[in-house]
Amino acid sequence: MKLPIICPSCDHTLNVSQMKCPSCATQVNGDYELPTLLKLSRDDQDFILNFFLSSGSIKEMAKQAELSYPTMRNKMDDLIEKVKKLQN
Repeated sequence: MKLPIICPSCDHTLNVSQMKCPSCATQVNGDYELPTLLKLSRDDQDFILNFFLSSGSIKEMAKQAELSYPTMRNKMDDLIEKVKKLQN
């Protein structure tokens, strides 16, 4: 099951309120904000993971996705802007 990050009612970012250890059943409760990268859509998270796995090469990512370098660069720039907005 994928972690939901957006409220289905109002479209705001969800916070984490409980975590549980699968080994000993210890529970931690509170109101914790998600880390910046987890606030991104699943597609954006996958893009960042692919960027990391391609050793930070936009050229390699473009090749794997069969897209031009400028197209992949634009996707990267858009994602950078999203992350900057989330950090503010």
